[in-house]
Amino acid sequence: MASRALDGEIDRLYQLPLEEFTRARNALAKKAGGEAARVRALTKPPIAAWAVNQLYWKHGDVWNDLIAAAENARKAHRAVLAGRSGDVRAAGKVHEEAVEKALKSTLALLAAADHPATDVTKHAIATTLRALPGDEPPGRLTKALQPAGFEMLSGFSIAPGPPRPARPAPEPAPAKKGASPAEPKVDAKALTKARHEAASTARALRDAETAARREEFEKVRTEREEKRTAEAIDKAREAVARAEAELEEAQAAAQKAVQMRKAAAKRAVEAQEALAEARDRAESAAADLTAMENGRKPR
Repeated sequence: MASRALDGEIDRLYQLPLEEFTRARNALAKKAGGEAARVRALTKPPIAAWAVNQLYWKHGDVWNDLIAAAENARKAHRAVLAGRSGDVRAAGKVHEEAVEKALKSTLALLAAADHPATDVTKHAIATTLRALPGDEPPGRLTKALQPAGFEMLSGFSIAPGPPRPARPAPEPAPAKKGASPAEPKVDAKALTKARHEAASTARALRDAETAARREEFEKVRTEREEKRTAEAIDKAREAVARAEAELEEAQAAAQKAVQMRKAAAKRAVEAQEALAEARDRAESAAADLTAMENGRKPR
């Protein structure tokens, strides 16, 4: 199957009712030739991702408005972080309105397909809509998304603020004529307090640096753990897809075996009946022959 034709078939696959996905995917894999493994690895989306996919396929205008609003909001954030002007509040309001409109349309599609919209499903749909556009092709989402927050602005440097003007040093008071400069008086109590405050702030700084390093380490660790679990989920989904395909093939083979057994049993019964009839005819013929040989009239 040509690549373009296969892509069209995959698009149609993600437009089907959710309960038909696995059967249709396995059927497509059987006729995909060299692309069979790729098709078999396609993941059945959860209900929230499936519903958002239907929004793309059935309400393209609502989808396009949502994506445009999301891109505009990100553009406004990037402009502000780069030191340029940008109306983040207005862009965010437009994006939120687009999300609400898309959410209503998606829930309507879900209801039309007779799928119950639980609170968990509604929340997953809303967060997915806010996180769009994602990394997967539109209309082919295989998982619910989470808004990236400031991660979507990674790679953009924050423009420095205007430099703070230096505070002018106080001019020394004019010395009295003929008098020697007086030694500044030191307040021992205030000096001791200042030293304690300096030591305290130094300790607080060290503690803050330690906490920052610890949290940075934890952030890296959790990111690795998230990546590892995501890969495990993908592998598990592929294994489930393969198991589903093998189960359907086994069920088909079992059904065929049952049909063959029934046909064989029927033929066996027919053969037994034919054998009984042949025995009856043989016995009758032998009896007639014996009667004729003894001079009697056959039956």
